[in-house]
Amino acid sequence: MEGLLDFVLRDVLTRVGGVDRCVSEFIRVSGNLLSDKTFVRYIPELNNGGRTLAGVPVRAQLLGSDPVSMAENAARLAALGPEGIDLNFGCPAKTVNRHGGGAALLREPETIAAVVAAVRRAVPAHLPVSAKMRLGYDDAGRARECAQAMEQGGACELVVHARTKQDGYRPPAYWEQIPAIRAAVRVPVVANGEIWTLADALRCRAESGCDALMLGRGIVADPGLALAIRAHDAGAEPAPLAWSALVPQIARFWDLVCADLDPPQRAGRLKQWLNLLRRRYPEAQQAFDQVRVMTDQRAITAWVRQAVADQETSRS
Repeated sequence: MEGLLDFVLRDVLTRVGGVDRCVSEFIRVSGNLLSDKTFVRYIPELNNGGRTLAGVPVRAQLLGSDPVSMAENAARLAALGPEGIDLNFGCPAKTVNRHGGGAALLREPETIAAVVAAVRRAVPAHLPVSAKMRLGYDDAGRARECAQAMEQGGACELVVHARTKQDGYRPPAYWEQIPAIRAAVRVPVVANGEIWTLADALRCRAESGCDALMLGRGIVADPGLALAIRAHDAGAEPAPLAWSALVPQIARFWDLVCADLDPPQRAGRLKQWLNLLRRRYPEAQQAFDQVRVMTDQRAITAWVRQAVADQETSRS
């Protein structure tokens, strides 16, 4: 998710555990052949064998509408060693859609097929090429047609965000519409959208018929969500990730933000994560209230160090 699930959060969340694979933020392709440096900026894991430091593979996501340009960029990206290439046909952002990318292509199944086919031809046969879609642009009337276009183009897997472009991120997600898409294709389908809790995950599976799930904002708000799903699948009682266990990860997140992001971005990124954590942790509300008024990096660093010290003291 652009501006949220970047390499910093990928590192932290995969350290918590339970995640099989990550997908990068989308890399916009608009006609130019991007440099290796640009790809590595989005996906620093390319310098680590295409994996996070916790060892979880990262699939690189491209967004664009020109088959030739998408193919050329996919070929260059493939040479850098990602786990695979994912194609974004689901972004609802107005700027992206205005330029014919993301969910706008759900009105053009023939273009979708051409883009997927061009990318599939351009990258080595062993490299997976997958695609992410929404149910449609204005409605779900062409969902199956779009899914079939992706499959015909050579996509080996589809992720379906169970809302239209017009729905944006407003609840609910319409998981019950995914079975019709699954029935229309022969490749695996992954369900996505509005999965915030273990109960949501189980209901999504039941309504969509999908075993595999993609977690977005839900795992940012509850970093232990994937572990809880895995525990349930193993027949164990899911143990919620305690705030005390999360505080050291917040400290690592802040260290990475300070090391890798430009100074104007740093405070905002921590506030953004704490804001989402408030959905799951009462303690995050207090933390957010304290950090929200801070702008000085040194003050925030001192607050983070004190939070870690307080947790260590409470455990001793």
